[in-house]
Amino acid sequence: MSFLIQQNIDALCNEQGLDREMVIEAMKDAVKAAARKHFRSQDKTGDSIQVEWTPEAGIELSMQKTVVEKVENPATEISLEEAREMAGDEVEPGDILEIPLPLEEMGRIAAQTAKQILVQKVREAIREKVYEEYIDRKGELINGTIKRFERGDIIIDLGNNLEAILPKKEQSRGEVWNQGERIRVVIVDVTKEPKGQQIKVSRASAELVKRLFETEVPEIYDETVVIKSAVREPGERAKIAVASNEKDVDPVGACVGMKGSRVQAVIKELRGEKIDIIEWSDEPSVFAANALSPAKVSQVRITDIDRRKMHVIVSEDQLSLAIGKRGQNVRLATRLVGWDIDIISEEVLKKEIALQMGRMMASGESVPVTAIEGVTPNQAEILAGKGIDDVEKLAAMSIDDLVDALDLTFDEASAILSSAKAVVAAKEAGQQEETRQAEQLPAETGAEKAEAAIEHESGENMSVSEGAEIKSASDSVDSEKEVQEANPEEFGNVSAGDEESPEKPADKENTEPSAE
Repeated sequence: MSFLIQQNIDALCNEQGLDREMVIEAMKDAVKAAARKHFRSQDKTGDSIQVEWTPEAGIELSMQKTVVEKVENPATEISLEEAREMAGDEVEPGDILEIPLPLEEMGRIAAQTAKQILVQKVREAIREKVYEEYIDRKGELINGTIKRFERGDIIIDLGNNLEAILPKKEQSRGEVWNQGERIRVVIVDVTKEPKGQQIKVSRASAELVKRLFETEVPEIYDETVVIKSAVREPGERAKIAVASNEKDVDPVGACVGMKGSRVQAVIKELRGEKIDIIEWSDEPSVFAANALSPAKVSQVRITDIDRRKMHVIVSEDQLSLAIGKRGQNVRLATRLVGWDIDIISEEVLKKEIALQMGRMMASGESVPVTAIEGVTPNQAEILAGKGIDDVEKLAAMSIDDLVDALDLTFDEASAILSSAKAVVAAKEAGQQEETRQAEQLPAETGAEKAEAAIEHESGENMSVSEGAEIKSASDSVDSEKEVQEANPEEFGNVSAGDEESPEKPADKENTEPSAE
């Protein structure tokens, strides 16, 4: 039997790659746990039960007891007489005697208990081995085979009875896989959880793009070219920033390959996902301009260094390209650069600048001709020689005169005049706003004076004595009676919907005699 157990131990170690001593210790712990339950009547705690394993004798089960002259605890002590009967006269008080226990008496239930414990300990050992092996391989690219599908998740067979899980949220949009198909994934996490797959892999991680380029581009593998950062929206678009450690090596060209062969291999693996390869720069403004590729950037302005914010100015025809479909391009560029990027159109910026210069002119400040975009200091001197020394005079010129004066093309002259006219229009709008505000101010002052006069007059009326108020009320009643006597018919017809006032009963008494 010992030979058969030894064969099973060797087979388990070879199949799972486990340490032999660890398996033997797990087997001894399992047998000891089963013996504790079976021999509970002899030792309630089971601490004195010992299990030993030898290839020759197999499993040996024994119970340790201390030799004493007078037994107080039968579970852990044995009398000197009994000990000498079992082991001979050499036994002395205080010696520890190992008493063999019959392994055959444990029975089927104890054997089943030992089996369950052994299986559990072996599983724990296997999971610990997997964890130790793969915890340092996070971010590594591995190959596997689609084994089965579980509620949207994909179980991948990695070989050697090892499985990995590809959660639904780590799957790339638009990819469809079939059972038995080969798949390349990147390891993102390794756990020690007792249930489920320990290794979690991903097809949506940016690390997958990095690892794929490492396999396709030898310059990245030998670190001549370095991938500084990578971002992606799985299934749609990805951006990677690359830099070269050697001046003679073009990092973008190395990643693209001859006729795009290298990048096309990565795109094919990602099932058609678009990839932008960008040259990295330690200057944020240059890096941001490159990151917004394929859009062409006119200017980059850093607005807040501490908060990492910048404005990127593009022409009107490049605005939609810089923003991208549903803001995808600028969103990926923001993540790649690590700065907040605001896209601004040149037309909008020109209007804002023209508005600011117009307000300056409206407030009396002088705006030089060189403030107009496209006018150089030398050109400003030429215009000054012709009497054009401010923006208003420049806006009043015709295109032909400006072309002749500065030797410009028609488009350049038209752009300068448009900017100048926009500044003048902003100035006139500012002046009109100031005039309107000035006109509203006296009107408001007159209304306040009228309101104060009404309040003053009301105060005088309220100061009339109480007797005067009573007299005025009685006079009004007498006058009302006179009117009723003069026109009794008008006061005799009262509609059913009218509400009765306190004076109506008196009116009725006054009108009835007249009606009779």
